[in-house]
Amino acid sequence: MAFNIAKSTRVVTYDTQCTTENQEETLYTCPENARAMMSLLFVSNVTGNTTVDWYRGDGARHNHILGGKNMTTGEYIQFDGAYIVFEPGDYMTITPSSNTSPHVDAFVTVEEIFVPVGS
Repeated sequence: MAFNIAKSTRVVTYDTQCTTENQEETLYTCPENARAMMSLLFVSNVTGNTTVDWYRGDGARHNHILGGKNMTTGEYIQFDGAYIVFEPGDYMTITPSSNTSPHVDAFVTVEEIFVPVGS
């Protein structure tokens, strides 16, 4: 028999600005006591190329969400209309490249679903 246990959730937006060439910045990390559904990823290029990677919590694998995208100044990319599900410890990074003075802004919106202790 299954029990209907209410879980605590929150919707939050995280952001970062990348201004150092080839320096990886963490955009989002799923808390250890939660699962998360990322509903929006927005990357805006002020100058430079951009790579966005999603790392699984086990550290053994990762996926390129955006690989070395050459965006012109002022161009942006918006991923929405679907979800990326994060497990505890999964994280997403963004790295600007090919510009000695990059400036890339990014933000994500996630719904974090907190797992009750002992579940």
